[in-house]
Amino acid sequence: MQTTNFKNVPFCWPQGFKSDGLHSGLKKTADQLDLGWLCSAVPAQAAGMYTTNRFCAAPTALTKKLVSTNHQLQAIVMNSVIANSCTGSKGEENVRYEQKLVAQKLGITPELIGVASTGLIGAQLPMEKISSGIAQLQLTTNLNVTKAILTTDTHSKKISLQFTIGQKLCTISGFAKGSGMIAPNMATMLGFITTDAAIAPQALQSLLSKLTDKTFNQITVDGDTSTNDMVLVLANGLAGNPTLTPNSPDWSTFEAALHQVLAFLARQIAGDGEGATKLLEVNVAHAATEMEGQQTAKAIVGSNLVKAAFFGADPNWGRIISTLGMTHAQFDPQQIDLSFNNFQILTASQLQAFNSEKLISSLQQNKIKIDLDLHAGTATGQAWGCDLTYDYVKINATYSS
Repeated sequence: MQTTNFKNVPFCWPQGFKSDGLHSGLKKTADQLDLGWLCSAVPAQAAGMYTTNRFCAAPTALTKKLVSTNHQLQAIVMNSVIANSCTGSKGEENVRYEQKLVAQKLGITPELIGVASTGLIGAQLPMEKISSGIAQLQLTTNLNVTKAILTTDTHSKKISLQFTIGQKLCTISGFAKGSGMIAPNMATMLGFITTDAAIAPQALQSLLSKLTDKTFNQITVDGDTSTNDMVLVLANGLAGNPTLTPNSPDWSTFEAALHQVLAFLARQIAGDGEGATKLLEVNVAHAATEMEGQQTAKAIVGSNLVKAAFFGADPNWGRIISTLGMTHAQFDPQQIDLSFNNFQILTASQLQAFNSEKLISSLQQNKIKIDLDLHAGTATGQAWGCDLTYDYVKINATYSS
């Protein structure tokens, strides 16, 4: 991935984007934000990836249909606490009413408004609170919307980059939520990416699909896939650059920037798993195919035995080898190299001498890197997850109450 043609900057909205977030009464206390919106001054090219759960929530289904049909959005209204999933025709009616309220407030057509919800499955939205909240939303540059979508997250997740396309300065900014029910494919989180770069809509959709497979689809917290969630990219073109296509000379710059944003948000979600104390990163080298590399990395980071071992700073490498052996990846069981935080554990499947005290100390850090070499080809794979803690059980034992 290129990193030389863009730079990290303090979080800011690209040209033409405004947002807001507030407390509408969905959460218990007034200092907890639960409703927000993201708006563009002009219709933006839109691309999306969505849950694969067959119980697709009403807001997700509506937004997916809009984007796949029109490839444009100008605003997204979003809430936490209540998912509006498995709510039947009434839930669908409520989504359309949200669209109508936002359309009237902004003076645009409902077909340009996406809807996103996250929270408890099965409950209907209290539309009096939603309606009152939408009426109070303003077009601001504050970051409240990044907090309004949080559920069991411990912090908001956001990033901004800037780069030049055709001598025009462009900004790309993304924010996301996700902590539990994280096993995207694509699902279990909400992610919103905004840019003022101009890009052809089909090219944007193809690029998002490609990069989602390498980022959001490579994270797991608990193996469960939500009914709701999605990632959306909005590109309003107000930077004034020549419209990007895969044949553009600056295409690789935009691709690298979007990849950086998606990967950063994916890692943030993985590290903020419910009850998590550590981010786990698995890197697979020399896999026979890219798919095998990706699947192997995700299998290891998703193993409850592996996750529990690292919670306890236990260098139980046998759990990783056991998980590897259950995959369909091609490899010679006598030729596996394995390391934890750069401590070599196995070389050609033979246990190496290492300082146990120093290794265990390194495993108590908040990031653990697992490197696995299959010696089976030239492909690689990468995935992110978190440790499995007592607090994960506590959080999910009382979520609906």
